[in-house]
Amino acid sequence: MSPFRWDVVVTGFVLAIPVFLLGLRGDFTVDDVTTRLLWCLGAGWVAVGLLRWATTPPPPARRARPSPAPADEPAST
Repeated sequence: MSPFRWDVVVTGFVLAIPVFLLGLRGDFTVDDVTTRLLWCLGAGWVAVGLLRWATTPPPPARRARPSPAPADEPAST
């Protein structure tokens, strides 16, 4: 799974909203913000990967092949 899929990038940006706000407020420096943005993208990639794994249905069970019918035995006399 590519780390630049649209769902991963959107999730990363949603996770980065507090980082942007703390950067705008002055609590984080520009260096802190850019470093933490990479962590937000990584966390988005992990979250989407885990969600996709959890929601993927299991593969269908393989059906056993029917056993051949036993040959008719001759009637005993």
